[in-house]
Amino acid sequence: MDMLTFDRFWQDRRDRVSVQIDTLIVAGWAGRDAHAIEHHIEELAAIGVPRPSSVPLFYRIGTGQLMQTTHLQVLGPDTSGEVEPVVVSLADGLWVTVGSDHTDRKAESMGVALSKQLCSKVLGNGLWRYEEVLPHWDSLILRAWATIDGQRVLYQEGPVSGLRSPADLMQRYSNAATLPPGSLMFGGTIGAIGGIRAGSRFEMELEDPVLKRKLNHAYDIEALPVVA
Repeated sequence: MDMLTFDRFWQDRRDRVSVQIDTLIVAGWAGRDAHAIEHHIEELAAIGVPRPSSVPLFYRIGTGQLMQTTHLQVLGPDTSGEVEPVVVSLADGLWVTVGSDHTDRKAESMGVALSKQLCSKVLGNGLWRYEEVLPHWDSLILRAWATIDGQRVLYQEGPVSGLRSPADLMQRYSNAATLPPGSLMFGGTIGAIGGIRAGSRFEMELEDPVLKRKLNHAYDIEALPVVA
């Protein structure tokens, strides 16, 4: 796959790194609260997605699906983004960014793993050192806006405390407190305000209110025609 480029921010320092990811994991059904998980399951069931066999689940996705684009091409009108915290394992430790698990909702009704593989996963360009946010992880806030029928609306908003912590997910996935260098894990999402629906633009944000900073990224969505 192509190299990803990140601007890393920690303490009062900043640098830029190029990274090759060898393993891409998307954690699904990663809510910390059973009621919240059930809400998301019902939200997806409303658009025909079958219930998961267990929670959480870990989907392996081809690394070629990772992108840092501002213009995403998808097949058909039935896709949408999901804002998520993302853990990136580099040679010098763990880092955090923001990403969108863009998903084909029509294909999702046939199989979640299939639907996740069909769409690229969009990442932001900034990284925070995981150790710096770990003490106040539950204070981090996820937000997303979607442009739907020409109107920009708040699509998702809530603290990451509603999701399983990265430590929990990494332990469940790899039976260790970290991930091998070159690995990247999407950490789950929160419910969509007003339900899941498609749009022409997706904007995502991870806010750290303690250290007073944000990671942002946005991309336009171009739906390509479905030709039979």
